[in-house]
Amino acid sequence: MVVAVDRVAGRAFGKSLAHAWDSVWYLHIAEHGYGTRVRITSTGAVQTDWAFFPLYPGLIRALSGLLHLTAGQAGLLIAWGCALIAAYAVYAIGHHLHGRDVAIALVALWAVLPHAVVLGLAYTEPLFTACAAWSLYCVLRGRWLAAGSFALLAGLSRPSGIAAAAAVTTAAVYEAVRRRGRVPPGLWAGTVLGPLGWIGYVLWVGGRTGDLLHGYFRVQSAWNSRLDLTVGPLRLLRSMPLHGTGPAYPMAVIVVLAGILLFCLLCLDRAPLSLVVFSGVLLLLVVAVSGPFSSKPRFLVPAFPLLLPAARALATTWRTRRPRAHRVYGALAAVSLLYGGYLATLAPKPL
Repeated sequence: MVVAVDRVAGRAFGKSLAHAWDSVWYLHIAEHGYGTRVRITSTGAVQTDWAFFPLYPGLIRALSGLLHLTAGQAGLLIAWGCALIAAYAVYAIGHHLHGRDVAIALVALWAVLPHAVVLGLAYTEPLFTACAAWSLYCVLRGRWLAAGSFALLAGLSRPSGIAAAAAVTTAAVYEAVRRRGRVPPGLWAGTVLGPLGWIGYVLWVGGRTGDLLHGYFRVQSAWNSRLDLTVGPLRLLRSMPLHGTGPAYPMAVIVVLAGILLFCLLCLDRAPLSLVVFSGVLLLLVVAVSGPFSSKPRFLVPAFPLLLPAARALATTWRTRRPRAHRVYGALAAVSLLYGGYLATLAPKPL
């Protein structure tokens, strides 16, 4: 099935779902390992594949060898499977907090985000969301060792994996203070496990570059990804009216601003601390770190807790005014389908 779907997409749109933008880097790592360098002639910067975290290409390598698939086919199969696992975790969190109706609405809204198309490509967002969401669910259920283990995997999947570790650590410290030191089993073990994946890879890259503590961040800087406290995004926003940016940048601005608003609503809604911290760290990384602005909404796809207030409102509308709920959701789904198709097939800038 994965082969057929990829071939149909390739014939229809001229692009493979498995070889879109950054997917090529992950597939190359899976097939050949780390060590590729590319010099950008316009800037002189040397970009290396050490910027890409190892869990996804490692899984691709393992699955392609086990099932005799190409790396691209294995990458798509993993992404699609992880998207389903992530959706179930999102549902479980919504059900635990607010019941079945809100859980269904939460998954439904997450599935029609403007950049939800990334869940069907050979990207790391499905894997990261699955690991992070199950980590958050385990925190809510008090399963600290499992929460730390999932956070460790999230930290091995993406640079933003540190958000899952921050959520586990913050929630664990709060729980310890609330219980006045009488902590439940596995709490401190889970807290220690959480950041080990992210820290381990960052230190490994630092060791390869010869600068243990700063090497990874220099690698990311070559990809124009550095902490600049919104200076980069603001500079881009000032230039947008002067250049033909297409719909990607205006949509990115709308999504990021909506994310900030939804985060404020999440805090006012008194959501669990772990969900607030996870979403807040992801949003901070989007706003305060430079990089391709058109990609920033993609980085917010895993921040599903931001949708909780909207999911509660949609569930209420569903119960009281079902036709209106159908119209609202239908409009969101149409926008997601059309814009996602544009991003995956026609957009000139990286997704």
